[in-house]
Amino acid sequence: MEVMKLKKPNIVILGAGYAGMITATRLTKQLGHNEANITLVNKHEYHYQTTWLHEPAAGTLSPDRTRMPINSVLDLNKIKFVKDSVVEIKREEKKVLLQNGEIEFDYLVVCLGAEAETFGVPGVHEYAFSKWTVNGAREVKEHIEYQFAKYNNTPEPQDELLTFIVAGAGFTGIEFIGELSERLPELCAHYDVPKEKVKMYVIEAAPTALPGFDPELVEYGMNLLESRGVEFKINCPIKEVTETGVTLASGDEIKASTVVWATGVRGSSIIDKSGFENMRGRIKVDLDLRAPGHDNIFVIGDCALMINEEINRPYPPTAQIAMQMAEVCATNIKALMKGDSLKTFKPDIKGTVASLGGKEAIGVVGTRKLFGSSAHFMKKMIDNRYLFLLGGPGLVLKRGKSPM
Repeated sequence: MEVMKLKKPNIVILGAGYAGMITATRLTKQLGHNEANITLVNKHEYHYQTTWLHEPAAGTLSPDRTRMPINSVLDLNKIKFVKDSVVEIKREEKKVLLQNGEIEFDYLVVCLGAEAETFGVPGVHEYAFSKWTVNGAREVKEHIEYQFAKYNNTPEPQDELLTFIVAGAGFTGIEFIGELSERLPELCAHYDVPKEKVKMYVIEAAPTALPGFDPELVEYGMNLLESRGVEFKINCPIKEVTETGVTLASGDEIKASTVVWATGVRGSSIIDKSGFENMRGRIKVDLDLRAPGHDNIFVIGDCALMINEEINRPYPPTAQIAMQMAEVCATNIKALMKGDSLKTFKPDIKGTVASLGGKEAIGVVGTRKLFGSSAHFMKKMIDNRYLFLLGGPGLVLKRGKSPM
């Protein structure tokens, strides 16, 4: 008598960011090789650490340090990797359309990452740098160095070549300007440019820099950056980005050849295209991280929206939360397969640290406020902890940052 083989379920993970990579590693550990077919889809053959990108963008770290080949982290005997771009999720048909084909799923994990939020400001995509990717960071670095190189080679040196605007005083904007302001003396010396000719602006529409962060730490950070020549324009919305700089809501114009857009992110446009109910590309997920009305679709990372009931505001789309979501998501997929009850997701915010360039940073860990070198040390520890969670001590030794 022939024994019928049960079909192994197809688990498909879309995106190899923090959420996708942790989900993939946990599923390969929790499920036996014969229990499921696991497939990871990503448009690059590498995974990169978004939280490091401000460094290569400013030129203080090689872009290659921020990325690692997926096959160096995941066991491709246990998980199939497909290099392709997602076009649309066909929810009812249980398949994902890719640029070069399609893939069927029984369980889907959507972690497609984020896109720049323009808030409807015209000119952002045309005239500002807004791509926080490895290639985007490389482009910003090359552009900045070209402005310095060009300055002394124009018949009449133009000050806007050395004027740098960062739109947004959130974590990304502050960390980027921190790195750039720290590197400035080296750039000026290398390109024979007087330091006083360089202008750096951080422009923020909200009433404070680093909204929601501890005011004492914000003051420390702003004072430090101002001492390096950064000028803050707070409570000052940008009306338009143009070829020659930015126009403010007040009607004033600041001429600059470099505008870095860091006003925050929205979820993936694929979410909207696929017909999910969403807010700015993010799905308000159930407590078990599933998309409402879909028993087999999990949404985690930047594409997931979850409200912090204590303050009635969404949790920020951080790497820390994405990684925690991934752990619960993997556990819940296994539970679904076994017919067990699913876990509820509750973020455990261990701390938040923002680097300010050099050996300076600010942060809160537990109830402790950290300034300067102690916060800088903690930032490196947080970066290395992710590598440890992803690939154990070997990956930390190979890819980690020295805490000193």
